[in-house]
Amino acid sequence: MKELTGLQVFKFGGASVKDAAAILNLFSIVEHSGPGPLVIVVSAMGKTTNALESIFHLAYSGQEYAAELAALTDYHRQVIRNLDSEITTAGKDVEELLAALAQQLASINPREDYDWQYDQTICYGELLATRIVADVVGGQWVDCRTLIKTDENWREGRVDWASSEQNTQQVLTAELAAGPINVVTQGFLGGTADGRTTTLGREGSDYTAAILAYCLRAESVTIWKDVAGLLNADPKLFPNTVRYPEISYRETIEMAYYGASVIHPKTLKPLADRGIPLRVKSFVDPEAPGTLIHDCQHPALAPAFICKPDQCLLSFESKDFAFISEENLEVIFGALAQAKLKINVMQNSAISFSVCTDFSERRVNQLLDILREQFTLHYNTGLTLFTIKNYDTASIKQLTEGKRLLLEQRTRNTFQFVCQ
Repeated sequence: MKELTGLQVFKFGGASVKDAAAILNLFSIVEHSGPGPLVIVVSAMGKTTNALESIFHLAYSGQEYAAELAALTDYHRQVIRNLDSEITTAGKDVEELLAALAQQLASINPREDYDWQYDQTICYGELLATRIVADVVGGQWVDCRTLIKTDENWREGRVDWASSEQNTQQVLTAELAAGPINVVTQGFLGGTADGRTTTLGREGSDYTAAILAYCLRAESVTIWKDVAGLLNADPKLFPNTVRYPEISYRETIEMAYYGASVIHPKTLKPLADRGIPLRVKSFVDPEAPGTLIHDCQHPALAPAFICKPDQCLLSFESKDFAFISEENLEVIFGALAQAKLKINVMQNSAISFSVCTDFSERRVNQLLDILREQFTLHYNTGLTLFTIKNYDTASIKQLTEGKRLLLEQRTRNTFQFVCQ
């Protein structure tokens, strides 16, 4: 592989491309990125993925979705109109993609696999956004589905690292070495060996940036957010947040695993494997220092407060009052995997086993169908999971006061509880 000196990977999320002004701000950041080659990973614009999920669900359920699709179409066309003097080909490309999206929605079949059809539909958010951004920044548009190859685990494709590295080196090295030009590609998306679209898990564009950086042995990755860096809490939920100037891979991986919203949980491992530093910076204030995540030692960190809403607490009890055995747990874990429900917290007693997961009515019903003959099942929805990383007595009191705790768990460094 030809060495690409100074290669950087920038990832821009939905908020950083939500309208024409935001896209022009992205262009300004890219212009000042330095002389080295640059790979720009872009998410769907604004709340487009949420809108597409809603439209897809309506189509799959056989309900009318024309008004919602029209609103999404108008949103992208308005951005094009507002960028009229900055673009050349994006208007035609966007119209072709919108027509393809309409065709895809019309072909949805409720008798076929939900998750597979989800991936073939939701991908249009990233495809639309990158066509516009590539035109504005004068970059080479590349279809990420030809680079990152996955299995057929729809909605959470598992990466084929050998194929992905080979493809990425062949395609992007040639594009970037021919420079001076930047490459613009999609976050969140992958492709199977036979060319079908997969997605890497919700909010997976960070992971895309890390995969490409790993494959290209990039100098660094920068995630551009609407916050000042990696904070100890979501500023929308907690006042007086603290920015971490630098933090280790290990600490950040744990925070992401527990649900810290700034970084996708799978992002850190490929970067740590190659020693590639990750910067979290603000697109609102690009000159601010942000946070550097790398292999480092640091003093004790301020407690991190992590909140995961819309949780479901499921309890499984043996019907004959027998103890919950390893055999029981094997059955429960197998059913959770089959329903694609991830465990956020788990706890067992003599005759019951409880797990907290992100709530999905469809997936919870699938789980109940699998297990109801063997276990008595109870569940509560509309719950919140709080995690305090590096807790102390004051931080526990601050977060639990006045709340009804349904489950709590404490380790040396982490305190978690589920509440209404």
